[in-house]
Amino acid sequence: MSSLARSNINFHGFEPHRLIANALLIIIALLAVTVLAQAQTRIKDVATVGGARDNQLIGYGIVAGLDGQGDSDKQFTQQTISNMARKFGIIVPATDITNKNVAIVMITANIPPFTKQGTRLNVTVASLADAKSLQGGVLLQTPLVAGDGQVYAVAQGSVFLGGFDAGTGGAGGSSVQKNHTTSGVVTDGAIVENEIPTTIFSKGLLEIELRQGDFTSAVRMANAINDQIGHIAEAVSPTTVQVFVPKDMQCPEKQMEFVARIENAQFIPDVPARIVINERTGTIVANANIQIAKVAVAYGNLTVAITNTQTVSQPNSFTGNGNTVNSGNTNSGTINNNGRGAGSGGGNGIHTQVVDNTTTSVQEEKRAMVVLNDMPTVEDVAFALNSMGATPRELMSILQSMKDAGALNAELVLE
Repeated sequence: MSSLARSNINFHGFEPHRLIANALLIIIALLAVTVLAQAQTRIKDVATVGGARDNQLIGYGIVAGLDGQGDSDKQFTQQTISNMARKFGIIVPATDITNKNVAIVMITANIPPFTKQGTRLNVTVASLADAKSLQGGVLLQTPLVAGDGQVYAVAQGSVFLGGFDAGTGGAGGSSVQKNHTTSGVVTDGAIVENEIPTTIFSKGLLEIELRQGDFTSAVRMANAINDQIGHIAEAVSPTTVQVFVPKDMQCPEKQMEFVARIENAQFIPDVPARIVINERTGTIVANANIQIAKVAVAYGNLTVAITNTQTVSQPNSFTGNGNTVNSGNTNSGTINNNGRGAGSGGGNGIHTQVVDNTTTSVQEEKRAMVVLNDMPTVEDVAFALNSMGATPRELMSILQSMKDAGALNAELVLE
């Protein structure tokens, strides 16, 4: 039995501890490769190619067919309808136009780079005056212009709100509203008529622009391009890396291939330690680079409650508050139960009163000071703060106090 066991343990000459050690080394190597792969990011995910950007379009138009929910304005809406009718050869004074089924709106859209003629875009429609709802409305043909004043698209179509507005409203009525009904979207409502000129290659240079400027990230990105593609990149600012395009890649049929190779190069961007605090929603978001030095923290809730109650003070019997007999003369008196005279105004002034009673209480939690040791990772920080049992509102004050004390090595962004 012992020889059989020994032969199983030393199967093919492998010892158990060496087999386990080799397996652990393989697992650690795989984990290291996995972590490294996760830390890498593509250039296209954090940067854009210079010159290849969106452009904003805007237009002023009319939404019709609103079933009495349109503008009540008597100037802009009527004048806009009159101007539109004039384009069709119809001359009508603006004052003779009723506009309860019409609303004037602003139309906005983004046109991506390299967009060709005939491409359709989504447009957003928003009421400009006092229309109650755009439900069931149709956007009439509206030109969309860019910042240079040139028309690049034309929009038209049915407005989709993603909500509704029903009911009469007002006094004695009820209404139901879901989402905002004074703005909506016309899906594929705009057609591109003119292309916006886009130039990404200028004098043999290609510029890569980081969305969040950082010196370290720019240098790392340039080094990644030099290591993975060739020594052709140089960081010229925290936001810009210039890439010198080889001559064999400057021809039009090779340009897209070259850009694709650049934007798929991978590097590790550097992110400064930052904590974003949104006090309105009670949200705290911290990135992985924050650190906390050794610090002692004590916090507690202070509650001050002020309660105001009303009580009725009723006088005792035979105190001059008896019933008064009125014989038609409002100033006539009578003899009350205790024999003293009392007029209809309350007799001797003793009557029922409402008295305000105010109670104030103060409660303060007694908590000991907690020592937080050095925390080099965001996991350590999250675990330590959660162990204190503090709410998000309390954590906001604690983090701000840590920053003032010099123990928090991170930037606080308050929204």
